Amino acid sequence: MSLTLEQLNAASAEQAAHMLDGLYEHSPWIAEAALAQRPFQSLAQLKHAMVSVLAAAPVDAQLALIRAHPELAGKAMVAKSLTAESTNEQNKAGLTQCTPEEFARIQQLNADYNARFGFPFILAVRGPRGLGLPKQEIIDTFARRLSNHPDFERAEALRNIHRIAEIRLNDKFGYEPALGNDVWDWQERLAQHSDEGFAEKGQLTVTYLTDAHRACAQRISHWMRDCGFDEVEIDAVGNVVGRYKPASADGKYLLTGSHYDTVRNGGKYDGRLGIFVPMACVRGLHRAGKRLPFGIEVVGFAEEEGQRYKATFLGSGALIGDFDQRWLEQKDANGITMREAMQHAGLCIDDIPKLRRDAAQYLGFVEVHIEQGPVLNELDLPLGIVTSINGSSRYVCEMIGMASHAGTTPMDRRRDAACGVAELMLYAEKRAAQDGDSVATVGMLEVPSGSINVVPGRCKFSLDLRAPTDPQRDALVRDVMAELAAIAERRGLRYSAEQTMQAAAAPSAAPWQAQWEKALTTLGVPLYRMPSGAGHDAMKLHEVMPQAMLFVRGINSGISHNPLESTTADDMQLAVDAFSQVLQQLEQETK
Repeated sequence: MSLTLEQLNAASAEQAAHMLDGLYEHSPWIAEAALAQRPFQSLAQLKHAMVSVLAAAPVDAQLALIRAHPELAGKAMVAKSLTAESTNEQNKAGLTQCTPEEFARIQQLNADYNARFGFPFILAVRGPRGLGLPKQEIIDTFARRLSNHPDFERAEALRNIHRIAEIRLNDKFGYEPALGNDVWDWQERLAQHSDEGFAEKGQLTVTYLTDAHRACAQRISHWMRDCGFDEVEIDAVGNVVGRYKPASADGKYLLTGSHYDTVRNGGKYDGRLGIFVPMACVRGLHRAGKRLPFGIEVVGFAEEEGQRYKATFLGSGALIGDFDQRWLEQKDANGITMREAMQHAGLCIDDIPKLRRDAAQYLGFVEVHIEQGPVLNELDLPLGIVTSINGSSRYVCEMIGMASHAGTTPMDRRRDAACGVAELMLYAEKRAAQDGDSVATVGMLEVPSGSINVVPGRCKFSLDLRAPTDPQRDALVRDVMAELAAIAERRGLRYSAEQTMQAAAAPSAAPWQAQWEKALTTLGVPLYRMPSGAGHDAMKLHEVMPQAMLFVRGINSGISHNPLESTTADDMQLAVDAFSQVLQQLEQETK
């Protein structure tokens, strides 16, 4: 018989502790301390209570918890002395059926890991979907984490322990994140389509209007029809557009969605999560036979990443009338123009101007997106409220000095271009850190025709400067550029700096940010507000209508634009629940 929150909230302290026994390996104190926060309105709130207890515990207590866990495929498994919970988890991951070679490899990893960190390797082997990780993925993760810093690895072990506890708690309460599982499965199935040259390597790459891109569009459009959208089309730039009509013909629409293209060798969830979360909500409305006072328009934007052509945000830009006809003559690496690619895909280029939306017909734009960063993961929070999408300025630069002999040029007579850039890099790092939310990056660094025995006479580099507001970004740019000039003057160097891109910040509209905050509060999820350092389609829609975003935690240190990008079905479920809650709130407000 599954537990209920009502039973847990009403039970005595002793009974409640017994109900939660086994969540944390041989460490009942965590659940016992969390129970002091009863009553809980949701499992999410209970989970966070336990996270908070462990986060506040001293390091010695955290290490004791980690060391209470058995090794993966270790002596306890062989001796069959694991707890019932650990036996079930290792069995689901196939660790009880290792080949001799796999077992030997894991035993060596266990030994190396314990020697380095002094505690056993912890991994939630049932995985993000709860079905069990493949053995090779477990082994690869084991090997990868051996290179982590000890403090980081201790925190990573605790995060995995919380994930283990989350799955065990779900089992106790008979809870399954059914909609989160569906969203997970949609993304897994869509990831079967990848561009030629990458698919053969098992890598995910979907760039604008390739065969894989068009296959993704068709797949999304079919799923939209299955979900019950009234109208589904692939428009003149390749966006997949699904419309679920309002209760009355004069009702406005809520616009939402994200992109389905990817970077090269990227992840499965960047962009796509924001398409499938609202799709799950529309499917729920359709199955219930329910219409809202407003319609829902979900757009799978065809292009956001700028991987095949230099233009970016082609999909969302077209919806606000920002499509430059000159882009049609851009060529990709194979010499194919955008015009030719669109014609080959059967798109009607003449219809692109007709895609511009009348903002007066929309309530606003909301977007769900994987965080693409480590913050939520490190805080053990499933969702985050986006306060602003950072404004950015990008430059390609060159420092010019004098190439000279590395052995015969005294240190006080050098005009070393690379040293000048190195000094600027350290300044930019320190200057951005002063703001807290600003970031500065030199992502490209090159000494043309460099030689081991030559003082660099030239150094090419890039600058990417971002901040949550335009004034903050502009102040960062002014300071970095002033320092660039000062360094060049002091070192006897010359420089050039060409701005290649400037994007305005997109602050979330306060009423729409409040909608997300109210939804998370209703779900019992702690509120955490944060800026987005990455650009999103919401930046484009921000130019014509109010917008606000919701971030979903990424695991594996929150890495994105990488095959390791991932999130859990439980967190996706919370995103669907939050989106549904926003729909309910808007329904009450628009009646």
